[in-house]
Amino acid sequence: MAKDKKKNSDAKKAKKAEKAAKQASKGEKKAKTKAAKIEGSDAEDVDLDEVLEEYRRQQEQFLKITETVCEAPPRARAASTLMASPHDSNTLLLFGGEYFNGSLAQFYNDLNIYNISRDEWRCVTSPNAPLPRSGHAWTRAGNPNHVYLFGGEFSSPKQGTFHHYSDFWRLEPATREWTKIEVKGKDKSPSARSGHRMTYWKQYIILFGGFQDTSNQTKYLADLWIFDTINFVWHSPQLPPAQLKPDARSSFTLLPHEQGAALYGGYSRVKATVNVKQKGNKGPSQAQRNVLIPKVHEDCFYLRITQPPTDASPNTPPAVRWERRKKPANAPNPTRAGATMTWHKGRGIMFGGVHDVEQSEEGMDSEFFNQLFAWNIERNRFMPMGLRKPRQQKKAAPEPRGGRRGRAQANEEELLRQLAALETGASLEDADDIELAKKEEEEDEKPAREMPVTMEPPHMRFNAQLAVQDDVLYIYGGTFEKGDREFTFDDLYAIDLGKMDGCKEIFTRPVEDWIESEDEDDEDDEDDEDEEEEEEEETTQMFTPSKRKKKQDEVSEVSSEASSEPSIAASEDDETETTATSVDDGLPHPRPFESRREFFSRTSAEWQEILMTSLRWKNIQPETMAIKEIKAKAYELSEEKWWDCREEIVALEEEQEAAGIQEVVSLAERGDAGAGGGARRR
Repeated sequence: MAKDKKKNSDAKKAKKAEKAAKQASKGEKKAKTKAAKIEGSDAEDVDLDEVLEEYRRQQEQFLKITETVCEAPPRARAASTLMASPHDSNTLLLFGGEYFNGSLAQFYNDLNIYNISRDEWRCVTSPNAPLPRSGHAWTRAGNPNHVYLFGGEFSSPKQGTFHHYSDFWRLEPATREWTKIEVKGKDKSPSARSGHRMTYWKQYIILFGGFQDTSNQTKYLADLWIFDTINFVWHSPQLPPAQLKPDARSSFTLLPHEQGAALYGGYSRVKATVNVKQKGNKGPSQAQRNVLIPKVHEDCFYLRITQPPTDASPNTPPAVRWERRKKPANAPNPTRAGATMTWHKGRGIMFGGVHDVEQSEEGMDSEFFNQLFAWNIERNRFMPMGLRKPRQQKKAAPEPRGGRRGRAQANEEELLRQLAALETGASLEDADDIELAKKEEEEDEKPAREMPVTMEPPHMRFNAQLAVQDDVLYIYGGTFEKGDREFTFDDLYAIDLGKMDGCKEIFTRPVEDWIESEDEDDEDDEDDEDEEEEEEEETTQMFTPSKRKKKQDEVSEVSSEASSEPSIAASEDDETETTATSVDDGLPHPRPFESRREFFSRTSAEWQEILMTSLRWKNIQPETMAIKEIKAKAYELSEEKWWDCREEIVALEEEQEAAGIQEVVSLAERGDAGAGGGARRR
């Protein structure tokens, strides 16, 4: 007994000594943090105009546009912009962004080019480029030669003061050249902002919303601006006061549409009255106070645009009208902020997001997501997108590189063979024997390195940057929070939207260390006894649902709000508007397991007839068009249909695969309709 007591006493003494050493270490750390804060207090009093002017001087030292190969991908960053190059179907464009390590913020203005086939990053430096920023917006134009960028924000290193940009830039993807577009006159162009969104329609660039942060308050915007890329003038359409229009917001989705644009979701802070307990002489009492609370928008709008008459003056603005739509059917549930969305074939592809499930004085509990959804804009319906194992191909010859690029080349070659057969008078059966002339100049593609492929989407996050190039979805970066720590992901993934056969990891790097503040140290002191257990849990479970401080309500670079599980509680009105499937439109319908090429081959005559009927309604005689042109346009129509009902077909394929069916064959079309029963059984 005496020995046991002595052992326990020694263990307690050792534990106390260890705890005292930890407290001493923490005290030293706090002293260093306070000293750093005192030293950095002067840095917070910086003149941002002076800092930005210094950036300009440094930039002017570049004599010309230079493009250099990078040994590694760009540094991790949040609130940047990623785009599929409209000029080259083999590259992605990445610009700007910021990185915050818990202590200091760093902003970027480098233009990074990713070559997909070579798996190569290039960095572009220029004597004339936008200054460092984050939270900006950019969009391609109606033609493939230009990209337009507006606004954004910049802050001091400790984020004590902010600067919002109101500059407007044009980038030529082919030459990497930036041009600043200046419009003279007050109120002739949009005000400074960040968190806004831009898209394009015909010759116009559409800009809506955003916010301005003046340190004292955050003002959300609801103004609409349209830039004419031909006449170089901004228009601010004056809408009737009674016309319904979207509320002020930022971080929403704005996608192109054949009649203008489609808007969905968003984030803002709205005024609300709350009850507050007060202590008085007669005991506690209730009082009311006005506060700003976060609001995640769930509404949906069409922006209808009508071009001015051809004989109108060059400065005549287009006519616009906001049209409110019903809530999308099957919308992911619960709602969330930071679920980014990008456009693809008449759909919005959405990923990630965060939902605040509880709010208190200490902060809020948050749930993060990593699901993929497709929003069919025309039918106003969400469909979940899941990864599935690759199907076993019967043909030995593998398809070229995943995505549209290889398949489109095969489609083009097949069409050219058929056209050549028609022009020479040969039959279509002989089309495969016709040799096509090779292109003189083909891109020298290096053999790609082996990239890991998983059947799980990237880790849950919000504010990820999305882009689609050649039917392949690229997911870059994003943010995750645990406690008061904010982690910026440093990775890039690719998912083939046609096959959905896995998530390819292009690169991923470890998350950098977070520099804790003094307040976080105090919280660690309170939980010191459980510190080792918490550290062990953090190592194995770093990315888990967390508590977010109220300061994180200002999410400046998110793309839309939506949610992760399909909502069953959609209203009957929503269902009546949106549950009509793509089979109801009277057009040829794809079959399960049918590729785009097979679909067009089976329905080519029908699509050509549909095209010619449509042309005649427009007073265009199909006889004046070449056969090649008719076939090409018919293929485009069939491709639109194939993508329009892609998620529905995938659902059917999964059901049939579960039943052991992996292919659907029409014996009549194969010429086997008259075969005997034995042939059918085989």
